[in-house]
Amino acid sequence: MDADILIIGAGSVGMAAGFYAARRGARVLLLDEGHPPHALGSHHGSTRLTRTAYGEGAAYIPLLLRAKTLWTELEQLSGERLFEPCGVLNLGVADSPFLAQVERSAAEYSLALELESAAGITARWPGWHLPADLVGGFEPGAGVLYCEQALRAWHRLGTAHGARLLGGRTVTGLRAVSGGVEAALADGGRVTAGRVLVCAGQRVAPLMASLGLVLPVQRVRKTFAWYQADAGRYGLGVFPGFSAVLNDAIYYGFPTLSGEGLKIGRHDAGQPLAPGEPLAPFGFYAEDRAELDAFVRTYLPGVGEWLEGKVCHYLRTPDEHFILDRHPELDRVFYASACSGHGFKFAGVLGEVFAHWMLDGEPGFDLSPFALSRFGQ
Repeated sequence: MDADILIIGAGSVGMAAGFYAARRGARVLLLDEGHPPHALGSHHGSTRLTRTAYGEGAAYIPLLLRAKTLWTELEQLSGERLFEPCGVLNLGVADSPFLAQVERSAAEYSLALELESAAGITARWPGWHLPADLVGGFEPGAGVLYCEQALRAWHRLGTAHGARLLGGRTVTGLRAVSGGVEAALADGGRVTAGRVLVCAGQRVAPLMASLGLVLPVQRVRKTFAWYQADAGRYGLGVFPGFSAVLNDAIYYGFPTLSGEGLKIGRHDAGQPLAPGEPLAPFGFYAEDRAELDAFVRTYLPGVGEWLEGKVCHYLRTPDEHFILDRHPELDRVFYASACSGHGFKFAGVLGEVFAHWMLDGEPGFDLSPFALSRFGQ
C-alpha cells in the first residue's frame, strides 16, 4: 500500500483530515487537481464567517462546539491569527424559523446571544438602516475565519507529521483491492491505500457514481462583492459580520478588514451549472451586481461605491445539508460532499471526524442526519 489513508481533494476538509490523521501516526497521502489553496476549491477567498448559535439545524451544534475548540488549537499550533472575534449578527423577521433555531441553539447549549430590536441594532451599529419588523440575535463569540491561511497551516502541520501532498493529480476512478482501495489517475498512475476519503468538491459525485452511489448535488454559480466603507463605522471591532434572512433572499457580510472594503454576498439563488461548466465572470448576469447594490442601498446606506466583484460556486443538496458518509458496501471508502455554501466553519472538525472514523471505525459524532440514505439510497 502506498498509504494508510488516501485523501482525494486537499481542500478545506481534506487538508484538515490529512493533518489529524498524520498526527495520529497514519501514513497519509493527499491528491489534488490543483495546488491548494487555489480558485477551484470552496476554500477560495480570504474569509468566512463562523457561528455557533446555528439557525440551519440542531444537528450541527455539537460539531460547531468542537470546531470552535479546534480553531483555537490551530491558532496555537500555527502561531498565526486565524480568527477575528468580531461577533455575528443574525437578522430576520420576528417569526423567522431561522432566528427561532438560533435562539433554541443558544438556550440549549448556554451560548451567549444578545437579542435586539431594529431600533436597538441601529443604535448599537449606526451603519444599519432597518425596518421595524426586523430583529436580530448577536453572537459575540462568533466572527471571521481566514480560510486560506488555515488551509496553509493544516498543510504545514500535516507535512511536519509526515503527510504528503501531490498536486496536479486527477483521480478518474476507484476500485476495491485486497486490503484496501486503488485510485486510478488521469496520467495513468495508480495509488493504493488502506482507506480513502473522497472530498474533492465537484469530483465527489462522479467518483461515487463510479461506485454505484448517486449523490443529488447541484453545482451553483455564486457572486460576492466589496464596497467602499468607512472603517470607523463598518470596520473590525465596530461592525459585526452578519447573516440576513429576509423574506425573499438571504445575504451575508463581513466588516471591512485591512481596508479592503465591506464584503457582501447572497447565499441563496444563483445560476445552476452543468458538471465542469466554467464560471461566467462577475457582471455576466445583470443581477450579479444589482441585487447586492439593492441590499446595500436599502439596509447599509452609509456604505460607499462598489469596488470589486468575484464569483465562486456552491455544491448544494436539495435540503442544503451536508453529505457525510461511508460507502455501504465498500467500507474502506468515505466521502464528504455538498456543504451547500456553509461548510468552511466545520472544516477542522470534519477533518478530525473523518480521521477518527477511518482510523478507529467510529466518527465520534452522530452523523445520521447527514447520511446519503435520507435521499432514498
